[in-house]
Amino acid sequence: MPTASLRALQLAQLQQMLALQDARVPAYRERFARAGLTPGDLRSLDDLRAFPFTRKDDLRAHYPLGLCAAPRPDLRRIHASSGTSGKPTVVAYDRHDLNVFAEVVARSLHAAGARPGMTFHNAYGYGLFTGGLGTHAGAERLGLCTVPVSGGGTERQLDLLLDLQPEVIACTPSYALVLAEGLERRGVLPGDLALRYAVLGAEPWAEKTRRAVQERLGVRATNIYGLSEIIGPGVSNEDVREQSGSYVWEDHFYPEIVDPQTGEPLPDGEWGVLILSSMTRTALPLVRYWTGDITRLLPGPNGTGRTLRRMDAVRGRSDDLIILRGVNVYPAQLEDALLRLGQTSPHYHVTLTRTGLLDELTLQLEVPAPAVSAAALAAEVERQVKEQVGVTIRCQPCEPGSLPRSEGGKLRRVTDLRQQR
Repeated sequence: MPTASLRALQLAQLQQMLALQDARVPAYRERFARAGLTPGDLRSLDDLRAFPFTRKDDLRAHYPLGLCAAPRPDLRRIHASSGTSGKPTVVAYDRHDLNVFAEVVARSLHAAGARPGMTFHNAYGYGLFTGGLGTHAGAERLGLCTVPVSGGGTERQLDLLLDLQPEVIACTPSYALVLAEGLERRGVLPGDLALRYAVLGAEPWAEKTRRAVQERLGVRATNIYGLSEIIGPGVSNEDVREQSGSYVWEDHFYPEIVDPQTGEPLPDGEWGVLILSSMTRTALPLVRYWTGDITRLLPGPNGTGRTLRRMDAVRGRSDDLIILRGVNVYPAQLEDALLRLGQTSPHYHVTLTRTGLLDELTLQLEVPAPAVSAAALAAEVERQVKEQVGVTIRCQPCEPGSLPRSEGGKLRRVTDLRQQR
């Protein structure tokens, strides 16, 4: 679609979404009134900046379905977060939303290389997490033979990869490496598998991780992005031919980048918090949702001819930001520094403590055997992090296999013990 036509479509859909919220969601109607706004005030895409952000706390404050725009009898599915940091966030889907969900996931899988008739090994978790059921419906929409393996049960997953010979796999990048380790223990080579494409998401990952997955599984790996509050996985996906930025399906989701401190809009190319408006959802339409994910919209042309904008890989989350003695640090920066060395496994864990008035960061990493001197390697890691990230850390080498592994869900990389003192 020509860019001008796409922008006109976005404006019309945003106007419809705001009108739906104003008519059916009292919380939004009251919020617009407090800001002195009505849906009619959106006359251009720039006018959207005047409307307030929606945050995760808003969903919790109106738990469970206070922001829902569809009557309860019209709902067809409920998903929810784990609620580990408070009340869970509950998201609802009607029949229309589920069709949108399947459509954008099918687009994402197609961009990742999947084609009708292939077999799809789905190792995202099923249940209240959106990953399993969401990618399942999109795979069936695309015409894939879908194997609903879910997360965990690694030995069984390895059996199915060998027995059913799927061409496509979806899981977290950390779990892809767990599967690769398991196959290597069995003496299975990448050429022994039919796998060609890996659709990885649900956690930030570095280019070195991509290369490790591709080499060890014999696949082309692309990044799928999404979050349940907006739809689930399928908000954007890389094209397998480029592997350079994820195309946002902009006829359904309107993206903005804002300064994490001030909320002011930032131009394409600048890093900030991704803001998304779900323009076509009818059960839970959200305006200007603060995702907390740090990324940027990539300027310039692309190699596929799409007029959609691309988002860069997520660098981290604004709420995962580690402030260590005045320096901003994201776990992904530490991972990148590790992987550049090429002498450690991609498995690591960060522990934050406080000694006296000073914060301390301990980076645990696995040293593969046989290895160079663990002490020498730890010293080199500390030097690299100091040089690349700008903070002083303590590196603690660990035995191979000793650090936590993903079992298909998101892997917790940071333990913050500073408040326990």
